[in-house]
Amino acid sequence: MKKPTTIIFAVDDRPPILVTVFSGLQHVGIIAIVLVFPLLIGREAGLPADRIADMLSMTMLVLGLAAVLQSLGRRGIGAGFLCPSVCTASYLAPSLLAVKAGGIGLAFGMTVFAGLVECALSRLMRPLRPYLPPEISGLVVALIGVNLGSLAFRNLLGVSLPQAQQLPHFTVAAVTLGTMVGLSVWSRGKARLLCALIGMAAGYAASAAGGLFSAEDLRTLQAAETVSLPRLAATGWAWDGSLAVAFIVAAVANCVRTIGDVTICQKINDADWVRPDMRSISGGAMASGISNVIAGAIGGHGVSTYTSSVGLAAATGVTSRYVGYAIGAIFLALAFMPKASAVFLIMPAPVIGAATLFTAAIIFLNGLQIITSRLLDARRTFVIGLSFMAAMAIELYPSFFTTLPDSVTVFFGSSLVLGTVCALLLNLVFRLGVRKSHRLVVDPASIDPGAVETFMETRGAAWGARRDIIDRASFDLQQSIETIVDACEPEGPIEIEASFDEFNLDLRVSYRGPALEMPERRPTNEQIMASDEGARQLAGFLLRKYADRVEATHKAGRSTILFHFDH
Repeated sequence: MKKPTTIIFAVDDRPPILVTVFSGLQHVGIIAIVLVFPLLIGREAGLPADRIADMLSMTMLVLGLAAVLQSLGRRGIGAGFLCPSVCTASYLAPSLLAVKAGGIGLAFGMTVFAGLVECALSRLMRPLRPYLPPEISGLVVALIGVNLGSLAFRNLLGVSLPQAQQLPHFTVAAVTLGTMVGLSVWSRGKARLLCALIGMAAGYAASAAGGLFSAEDLRTLQAAETVSLPRLAATGWAWDGSLAVAFIVAAVANCVRTIGDVTICQKINDADWVRPDMRSISGGAMASGISNVIAGAIGGHGVSTYTSSVGLAAATGVTSRYVGYAIGAIFLALAFMPKASAVFLIMPAPVIGAATLFTAAIIFLNGLQIITSRLLDARRTFVIGLSFMAAMAIELYPSFFTTLPDSVTVFFGSSLVLGTVCALLLNLVFRLGVRKSHRLVVDPASIDPGAVETFMETRGAAWGARRDIIDRASFDLQQSIETIVDACEPEGPIEIEASFDEFNLDLRVSYRGPALEMPERRPTNEQIMASDEGARQLAGFLLRKYADRVEATHKAGRSTILFHFDH
């Protein structure tokens, strides 16, 4: 991997201990925002306060374990990047359904089931890649950014507050967001590395000065024990086949989200990034699945990789996986320290909104970049466009979807789930009729470079191929045709066959005539200047350089050149 200029401490770098610890605290701060999910489930289940506290402690243990597993990336478990986890909204709606149907034990049991589904899917990432293309991963990432942005503005603006409280609320939000963005854009050194943590600290200080901490917040902080041994929160695990579909959808959404998050990790850590590494993605999905099996077994909430943390790492320039170990250690400590974790739980709404918006902007843009990294034809344009619009319908008209039957609520409970399901289904439908191979016949007497370029552009968009690969293939194709015509004087038309299978792009150029010499070594300047043969050898050598593999054969008077490109 080539380290980008925007990254200060890359994935395998070891930052100074203070930078590692404080960077870990930043991530814990934004992850802790979503610890409200297990609280919601516990309250919906009617659990007493001590059992909800146990559930929160177990969730923090799972978050710590997941952060370490993702950072390790050993033996097919973990992405090997700084890609910590968070309580996921994907499992919130199904868990609430399970609580209503059979209590908290059913929610935990179904979480174990969903985690096993994730583990199974993680080992099918390579054969499933055609059905989970990068543009869908990019769509999921972009939708996560939209969801976070929507949540951020609800917390940021305080629109439901009385008018007298809106000004101090918005002031705290402006101080927090302004500090984060200002330090990220204009500062250097440790101030930029810790911009989110400094911004949140400024937000807490402004909240205290503006009187945004309620008496209940202070009582919550005071009542929390300093040190307490966490207890197993799960008892009476259960399983219900009628909820299987809901949790399978959640597991698939988690896997797609993991694909997007790990892809971003790969992209921001490698200036020469060109394609997703499926081994790393598979390991990330396996670590997420294992974490969810453990979460259900001990009584925690379901988790998923956290796009906000990935965005925060990119914004601060600290993407070292050693920060993941710090995150794991901090969450492990917090699981035994209820009073310390209560500090995060009383985080004021404007601080939550500012921190969420800070990362949402980065996440949304990364999603768009992943989508546009591939050529898009009409089919893929409609897959992304229709899915995105369907997802936005939930954000714009939420009251309509609340009237739908309970049996389909899981599909319409969030814009992320609906957008993901629509994209997967539309991708399957629109793949019908897409051929893997296409042919083009070129008349040597009247070569049309524009037609050749259009052929490659059209085919590349239909396949969803990377632009850089199509550009290289188009250059090789045009140059090979010109060289064959000049050097080999083909008898009859030149036939071209282009084939694609998500991992490979092959171009076969065949014609009747002598084989084109394609040396592995560049001819000397003297050879090039001495004769036309030297010039032809140079042309053949250059054609070989642009492809990942080249093979030339001659049989029964017909020559064939294969240009292979790794995709």
